[in-house]
Amino acid sequence: MATIHDVAKKAGVAPITVSRVINNSGYVSDAMRERVNASIDELGYVPNVLARSLKSKRTNTIALIFTDITNPFFNILARGVEDTAHNSGYNVFFCNTDEDQEKENTYIELVLQKQVDGILLVPASLNSKSVDMIQGQDTPLVILDRRCPDKKVDIVRGDSFGGAFQLTELLINLGHKHISIIGGPMEVSTAEDRMAGYRKAMRAHGLEDYIDFHYGKFTQVCGKEITHKIFRRDFKPTAIFAANNLIAIGTLAALYELGLKVPEDVAVVSFDEVPETLNPIPSLTVVNQPPYEMGRKATEILISRIKDQNSDAFEEYIFPVDLIERASSGSGI
Repeated sequence: MATIHDVAKKAGVAPITVSRVINNSGYVSDAMRERVNASIDELGYVPNVLARSLKSKRTNTIALIFTDITNPFFNILARGVEDTAHNSGYNVFFCNTDEDQEKENTYIELVLQKQVDGILLVPASLNSKSVDMIQGQDTPLVILDRRCPDKKVDIVRGDSFGGAFQLTELLINLGHKHISIIGGPMEVSTAEDRMAGYRKAMRAHGLEDYIDFHYGKFTQVCGKEITHKIFRRDFKPTAIFAANNLIAIGTLAALYELGLKVPEDVAVVSFDEVPETLNPIPSLTVVNQPPYEMGRKATEILISRIKDQNSDAFEEYIFPVDLIERASSGSGI
């Protein structure tokens, strides 16, 4: 493997000149810089990033620790993170926790050992101790997608409560009373907020006696299983609110298996957009968050924290959501 001394010898310069070119520090003439870069390319020299990071105390890496790599919402969010980080000279470690607190802790320990410059975290639970673990190492942190009660930390998330209220009120205004909601894990803030928005809308319209909620997981399997469970009862809803896009896909599959038509027999609405590649039929009425912009914003805040860790002014940035009416609710085209 080529060394910095091999590059210097081939280019006919001192090792310090090669170092200046690699680190873009100090004066080097254009002609000399071209010679050094040509030698680097010819020899296939790879700079020792670890040695440079020990000197600068920076690794130019950040970690995104999130909960479900199969969810299209997080795919787009991760792209927003990666694009923004890359444009600022940072590389990204991606870690998938499957909403598992133990996996989350393991990944946090790993990326802290790797001395990442900062961490973007979608916490697996409301009671996550991860914030304390990360901040105890003085590592800059931004929480993504979820609330983090009683912690002094930057947060970037969507309006889960408000969006759930909008979706429920839409169904009520379309004449539905028997509205069931299939939510995520009760220890996750997004599931809690969407359940709270649903409850508030039902109560605001005098439908408290019709409240029917089901906690589960943010997965297609959960949506399918709970929908079958709901329709095995005597009490059957005329509308289902799926608390995320994967639950909605599972719900549509279950309704098809049960021989029920959407929206003629049962209306369905969903939190978060469903990509066209999943081809839901009929097209889903959704409340849409902007995942790419959320990833971009969180990364910008994190990088600013990395550059200035002295500020105590923490920010909670809540993105508004958009209600998009389509065929599945009976109100769209």
